[in-house]
Amino acid sequence: MKSSEELRRLLESIDRKSYPAYKSAQGAYDFGSFTLSIDHVQGDPFASPSKVSITVSHQKAGYPAAFFDQPWKKTALEDYLVRQFGREIAQFNFKAKGSGKSGLIAISTPGPEILSRTACECTKTGITARFEIGFPANGRTINSGELIRILFDFLPRCVRSVFFYKSRDPKEVQAVINLAEDQQFVREECRRLHLVSFVADGSVLARESGVSSRPMKGCVPFLSPESLKVTLKLPHKGTLSGMGIREGITLIVGGGYHGKSTLLKALELGVYNHIAGDGREYVITDDTALKLRAEDGRSITNVDISLFINDLPNQKDTHNFSTPDASGSTSQAAAVIEGWEAGSRAFLIDEDTSATNFMLRDQLMQQIISREKEPITPFIERARDLFGKAGISTVMVAGSSGAYFYIADTIIQMDCYRPFDITERTKEACARFGADPTTKAPGFILPDEGRKLTVPENGRVRNSGRGSRPEGFDQRGGRGSRDDRIKTKVYGKDSLQVGHEQVDLRFVEQLVHSEQTASLAQIIRFCIEKQLFTRYSVKQIVDVVTDQIKRGGLPAVSDSSYAAMGLCMPRRQEIFACLNRYRG
Repeated sequence: MKSSEELRRLLESIDRKSYPAYKSAQGAYDFGSFTLSIDHVQGDPFASPSKVSITVSHQKAGYPAAFFDQPWKKTALEDYLVRQFGREIAQFNFKAKGSGKSGLIAISTPGPEILSRTACECTKTGITARFEIGFPANGRTINSGELIRILFDFLPRCVRSVFFYKSRDPKEVQAVINLAEDQQFVREECRRLHLVSFVADGSVLARESGVSSRPMKGCVPFLSPESLKVTLKLPHKGTLSGMGIREGITLIVGGGYHGKSTLLKALELGVYNHIAGDGREYVITDDTALKLRAEDGRSITNVDISLFINDLPNQKDTHNFSTPDASGSTSQAAAVIEGWEAGSRAFLIDEDTSATNFMLRDQLMQQIISREKEPITPFIERARDLFGKAGISTVMVAGSSGAYFYIADTIIQMDCYRPFDITERTKEACARFGADPTTKAPGFILPDEGRKLTVPENGRVRNSGRGSRPEGFDQRGGRGSRDDRIKTKVYGKDSLQVGHEQVDLRFVEQLVHSEQTASLAQIIRFCIEKQLFTRYSVKQIVDVVTDQIKRGGLPAVSDSSYAAMGLCMPRRQEIFACLNRYRG
């Protein structure tokens, strides 16, 4: 490893040369209190900024080992460091002058969710932060004096301020760790108490707007009905009360604009922990919960949707169903099966974004169109068995049909953003209204039920489940030459492209950051290059990928060290969703 002074002399020697001379600076340099690595140098000042990283040993950083000895504490500390480092470097952004992106200093910008990111990682040996710097130039002529200011003045100040524990407020850091421990405690208590979700009293669920994640000012704070109240004693916060949504079938009802969808949105994002001040710090949902919706036009490949759809007029096999252009009902049926394959223990559904004919058929429709003439078995006839036989709960927002009242275990009415438990009086109303109109559909058999899928050591599939390789797809093995590599692009959090194939993720609603989408793009690229699509089922592919990430982090599935800088861990459910929508 070279010294920082060698880097300074190198930069001084290339001053006023043409921009490509900056590439000679790539490498690792010892700055005494930290190591600086210049991992990738941009081609010119108008291109994507250069990728750099710093590493501080734990001995020098001084953060107590107890702050990162568990995964949830480690993620919380990393998230805190990213946010603090982002604030520090913002003071020096574009303070160094030049053309194009000269002087830019930037790191990942997190939302309110606390996620595992490659932007900062606490490893066994130290803390590594990855970020971007626009190497300064006048036109395309190197201005190394400005880069020396960044690397030898601005950057060391920011590193000392954030990554050295003695420079931080110990109470502030401890509060971050305490919140992480309390949130994990609530998650464990939810499992022990058989709750799908917990919403603390005083939570602020509403957001400023549909495009803002900031809490709405002056909105009605959440207050649990007494009958659903659960009181927990957290390790640090102490006694905390809130609404517990029990396993089973829960219905959320109420008039329009009274907070039904606001509550459901908070529940679906409760699969992630949130930062202090977000208002949803203690909205905790089973981390496997999956939001289901209709998705017209999505791709479906080899999914057994026979639990819901059978006897199609065109004789198409629904035990192994494929289509490049799914209808609302077939897309939602496929999503249920894919959620089960992904290990989800709860489904979250909003009637407004569901296919009506998939959700229910009323009595009059059943009389006019007999079961023998209707290939769709609606969700209402399967929801009870999904819980009783597969252990999958349902939390559903309903506003137009009372049919689900008959099968619900708990019914919550939202009235002016306040929840009320109306289960008992609704059941009484159902009894007065008449007999349960819901028939229980026969033949509840999940695809490949009872068959355990394992990844064989020799790489050959035995007893594999649903395959994922379309006919005629050209696979390439190995990384190949640099020019041969499969290129990836990300369009926000809603879409990605691998090679020439684009994947639409607009309706995968629990993706919250574009860096998760970037990770999914790298995962697909990894699967293609390692020929996983030709060798494994979808479930096995996800097992292989998640095991690879567990052993080597997200860089293990990335095509280069600098490409791994802007990645964020998606859940297993979103990996399944992405692979299932990949038309390649």
